[in-house]
Amino acid sequence: MRKAPPRAAPGLGQPPRAALAGPRRARGGTRSPGMHSRLRGITRRRAALDATFAETSRNSVLKLHQDSSGALNTVTGYGADYVDINLERHNGSILVMPDSPVQPWPVNAFDALTPEHFAQLLPLKPEVVVFGSGERLRFPHPRLTAPLSAQRIGVEAMDFKAACRTYNILMAEGRRVALALLIEA
Repeated sequence: MRKAPPRAAPGLGQPPRAALAGPRRARGGTRSPGMHSRLRGITRRRAALDATFAETSRNSVLKLHQDSSGALNTVTGYGADYVDINLERHNGSILVMPDSPVQPWPVNAFDALTPEHFAQLLPLKPEVVVFGSGERLRFPHPRLTAPLSAQRIGVEAMDFKAACRTYNILMAEGRRVALALLIEA
């Protein structure tokens, strides 16, 4: 003989009766679409989107479109050994401010950086310097950025591509940002 489970007070610790009844059946005895069939559809759509993204992300060159404001320097594209500022290609290291002409930066290797290279940014009076260190992220030694730190100017080191994107965002926010891009020969 089976014992009945002990009863709790109504509404305490017991699921509602509908949850105990099992899956609902539509008229005619067929099962209505439930959570599992909806999840299968979402999973199929997600797999299709992932395949599409994998196809489009194989290209390593990114083109960014210039904002309607032609007065500010914007990164409009980049590749492994170049950057486009306002659709103008630069193949060497450069210093960029939103409202100043693009300046060449006379350094062609990370190991060749000196404090004087970073001191060239002082007359531009930026709030922050975004330093693009090349294809991979490398941090400059604090003695190299000491001239900027002495003036309370922050330096953010990033890889080349991340630096370009970050500069565009900060520039669009109206920040006084300088972009120091190291394009190694």
